[in-house]
Amino acid sequence: MKKFIGRLFKAFRQLGIAILNRIFIVCLPLKENRVLFISDVRENIGGNLEFIYNYLGDQYEKVVSFKKDTRTKRNIKDKIEMVKYLSTSKYIFLEEIVQATSYLKVRKGQELIQLWHAAGAYKRFGHSRESTDLTRIHKGYKKYTKAITSSEAIRPCYAEAFGMDLEKVQATGSPRTDLFFDEEYKRKKKEEIYNKYPFLKDKKVILFAPTYRGTQARNAHYDMEMLNLDKIYEKLKNENCIFIFKWHPYLYNNIVRKNNEVYKEYLKYPEFYYDLSDERDINNLLLVTDILITDYSSVIFDYVFMNKPIIYFTYDEEEYINNGRGLYFPFEEYVYGLVTKNDDELISAILKDDMMLEKREVFKEKFLGACDGNSTKKTYEWVFENKLPEYTLTLK
Repeated sequence: MKKFIGRLFKAFRQLGIAILNRIFIVCLPLKENRVLFISDVRENIGGNLEFIYNYLGDQYEKVVSFKKDTRTKRNIKDKIEMVKYLSTSKYIFLEEIVQATSYLKVRKGQELIQLWHAAGAYKRFGHSRESTDLTRIHKGYKKYTKAITSSEAIRPCYAEAFGMDLEKVQATGSPRTDLFFDEEYKRKKKEEIYNKYPFLKDKKVILFAPTYRGTQARNAHYDMEMLNLDKIYEKLKNENCIFIFKWHPYLYNNIVRKNNEVYKEYLKYPEFYYDLSDERDINNLLLVTDILITDYSSVIFDYVFMNKPIIYFTYDEEEYINNGRGLYFPFEEYVYGLVTKNDDELISAILKDDMMLEKREVFKEKFLGACDGNSTKKTYEWVFENKLPEYTLTLK
């Protein structure tokens, strides 16, 4: 009964958004210079949204509507304001799923632009999962008027995932990767990180940043028993290393909400293991990372620009790929570092520092060919000036 009542209230909320949206469309004009940046999973601006926000000139009215987590509810005032801006902004930028777009009527001349939070195309998502996944496909996908990718080769992946025509998806590059081409920006950001976390300085920083297991936010988890933290500490404690955890936001929210002790075993080694999951944008941490350990996470696409070793800890590779969401390309095409399956292999790989230069270049060209330090500019030109990326033009 409780579950039924919950669903009933949710349906009323959804209907309320749809009705309010239609009222605003009838009563209020479309603001040609208004740009809305919206997210259901962040408190502060960052990622691709931040780069576009900072690039826009004073001629635009820039509006932000954020909330910390998908399970956090906006109050009535904030919700009405959100729907008003969704209904009246000429340009709407998002980089994740925003549930309210499911009930939004996109006005004539309005642009709903998906920047997507991740570069590359790794795990299948959206309509690409229809044949293997029982979860509902987000209804807002097909309402996007434009979407961007980090390379020409993966445009079809995004078009399929969002249910969009291919020409509406363009390889402008991922705006947030511009930072990897800006030496002054990197210097300042590294200085900020070291001032905030002085224990990182003069250490070999190992960043552990896996994706979560599970199908959605509420059941996101990770198999911590696959990591022998005592053994890793004993083998590396004299190597001038520190080991940083950066959990996926969905998983981290569950750790905090449930006060889950399983993920806090590392607390007994406070000068070796650190949890920096509060850092919302992982790219800042990548700048001070010496070795990245991950698995099926899209962080592999950003990290390639650092030209430092990467290790894949994929103890459940077969199960994850065959029984989970699936990958857009064979796993081998995503690999430009050592692949490990257990603690001993992981420790050995950390001590090797293998760069795999040839595989790294092939990987970068395929998945990040449009990321050249000018992705923000190219995204702006396509969205606001309808100018296609140069690479696309050469194909016509």
